[in-house]
Amino acid sequence: MSSPRVAQITWPLFRVVVGLLFACHGLSSLFGVFGGSRGSGEPVPVGLWPGWYAALIQLVCGILVMLGLLTRPAAILASGSMAYAYFVVHQPDGLLPIENGGVNAALYAWIFLTVAAFGAGRWSLDDLIGRRRAAGTTATPEAAVAPTPASVTERV
Repeated sequence: MSSPRVAQITWPLFRVVVGLLFACHGLSSLFGVFGGSRGSGEPVPVGLWPGWYAALIQLVCGILVMLGLLTRPAAILASGSMAYAYFVVHQPDGLLPIENGGVNAALYAWIFLTVAAFGAGRWSLDDLIGRRRAAGTTATPEAAVAPTPASVTERV
């Protein structure tokens, strides 16, 4: 298998897995599932800044990236929220992510920035919508212009 073919398969799988994992963080914080917010078993109180809004971004952007729908805007928002989490929540506790517990936030910020740069790839709703739009707007020149009686007689 050639490298481009492998990339066509692995990139969408990578995007789906990252989106799913990110959405699970949101589900955990919003609904208290999967151990709840920070392992407490409880959800973040509704409207609490910044935790509840971060969880909402995680859930919505995770699902959008997983589906490959509005992938670039969702990935930019997710990346920005993780950069905010790193610099505001984690970085004051130490310079490096390994010291301050910000490894996940730093990794997600860079991963989503990469997803925003490369897009959804194949097997995404963005790709499906793009292909349908392209198929609807492309027509052969012969089909686009019907021959008129005058142009038929000129050819003869």
